[in-house]
Amino acid sequence: MKHGKKYQDSVKAVDTSALYDTAEALELCVKTAKAKFDETVEIHVRLGVDSRHAEQQVRGAVVLPNGTGKNVRVLVFAKGDKVDAALAAGADYAGAEELMTKIQGGWMDFDVVIASPDMMGVVGRLGKVLGPRGLMPSPKAGTVTPDVAKAVAEAKAGKIEYRLDKTNIIHCPIGKASFGVEKLTENYETLMGAIIKAKPAAAKGKYVKSCVLATTMGPGIKINPAKYL
Repeated sequence: MKHGKKYQDSVKAVDTSALYDTAEALELCVKTAKAKFDETVEIHVRLGVDSRHAEQQVRGAVVLPNGTGKNVRVLVFAKGDKVDAALAAGADYAGAEELMTKIQGGWMDFDVVIASPDMMGVVGRLGKVLGPRGLMPSPKAGTVTPDVAKAVAEAKAGKIEYRLDKTNIIHCPIGKASFGVEKLTENYETLMGAIIKAKPAAAKGKYVKSCVLATTMGPGIKINPAKYL
């Protein structure tokens, strides 16, 4: 794969064999974000657990203090008063069967799905569509809740879900390069704190194996995971 000149310049600034401390890594991240758009800063954390075992799953949600910098489109499955409450809290779409039919027809113009518990019968029928995209509401992530208005407000404020993929890595956005080091550090520490707290009792040995930061178009920057041991 041939990389452009900006990427090659960014790579020169990063020592790929080094383990950076958080502040230095984020500083480099911001410095190497040279695209014409505001790049997203992402974190990739490899954990010493086995996601094939239910008792070693790591999953949850956390509100980033400075948000993600992204306008999140929220869809809510609810009925009656809860539809009005969801829309008043800032939901982009709220409803029941009519939304299910729309999604079954291929419509996917949303980023987060929230459901009140009584709607899970309807939402369950969308498992094959929402599941593979990571959009299925779940009580663990706070997206199945009787208080849909609160969940909408949190999603709009920058609540993100973190979960292990099949290779035992968590991939999450922690903001935009334009946030600057201080705000990104606050978001990073909040997310890492939540991941550490979610350590399963069944996890043995080293929990945080590696941690890599990268902007949308930039190189990976390794963070020293020693502080999490």
